[in-house]
Amino acid sequence: QVQLVESGGGLVQAGGSLRLSCAASGRSFSSYAMGWFRQAPGKEREFVAVIDWSGDSTRHADPVKGRFLISRDNAKNTVYLQMNSLKPDDTAVYYCAAGLSLTMSNRQLVQYWGRGTQVTVSS
Repeated sequence: QVQLVESGGGLVQAGGSLRLSCAASGRSFSSYAMGWFRQAPGKEREFVAVIDWSGDSTRHADPVKGRFLISRDNAKNTVYLQMNSLKPDDTAVYYCAAGLSLTMSNRQLVQYWGRGTQVTVSS
């Protein structure tokens, strides 16, 4: 099994930045694609970004493209989401996720979920 624990969320003003971290434990972290999803109240959980097992390929959802950047450090079993130019619409619970490939941008293909960390962006 893989356990995922997010950290780094909090309250930030619009235009500010946060860096989320997801620490993974368990089996073969480096074999998994890793991603971030988010869910605002009353909305479905939506894809944010994904990175392949090697860190060589990434994909970012259109609303965050150019503002957010996913990265990973396999030596530390950690995936990051650098969030810049934050907007109030970015307010959500952010979830770390693990799957087999970049196709896990489809949330139905996610194998493991973290419990989430709250990001609140004030206007």
